Amino acid sequence: MVSTKRLSARNRPGRENGSERRAELLSIAGELFATRGFLATTVRDIADAAGILSGSLYHHFDSKEAMVDEILREFLDDQRQANAKVIEEASDPRTALTELIKQSYSALRKHPAAIAIFQNEANYLAEFERFDYLPGVADEFEKTWLRVLQEGQKTGVFREDLNPKLTYRFIRDTVWTTVHWFKPSGKLSIKSIADQYITILCDGIVTR
Repeated sequence: MVSTKRLSARNRPGRENGSERRAELLSIAGELFATRGFLATTVRDIADAAGILSGSLYHHFDSKEAMVDEILREFLDDQRQANAKVIEEASDPRTALTELIKQSYSALRKHPAAIAIFQNEANYLAEFERFDYLPGVADEFEKTWLRVLQEGQKTGVFREDLNPKLTYRFIRDTVWTTVHWFKPSGKLSIKSIADQYITILCDGIVTR
């Protein structure tokens, strides 16, 4: 009998190589979807960028829809978990708000292509049954932020005259559009951008 340990050791390299190649293909596809658009990007485009034949791509994914689905689900699942962790650990609404902003910027570093795709393509993709979860996820994220903003208003941390939905959309759009201009090789780090935006949001730009 061959031990489980020996089987795992013998099979691990193949599995890891396959997983790494799959991740590489998703990364290539994500960049193309984010820059060219989902509709304009073909399976052949992805295969050409990866240096393989189109048929070889189907050994890993059954369609480009499957690829964008996996890209989006990984990002959205990570975002759900990050939001839940913030809500669970934050001691007050201001801390929760600033931590939600920080983790959103962390997502920009980890999932830039997925965020661009979500921004640009979510409404179109949601028309198809495979992606019918997208509106629900967007609604879930909004409710999380609104709960924090409304709790802050109730406790006197945030101004009562602010419309929570407009405030959320302002913050959301300010944060997520960063993906269109942020360059990892630039002078500004994700942390410095997040800290500056939090300062602007919480303290304003007008001297007191």
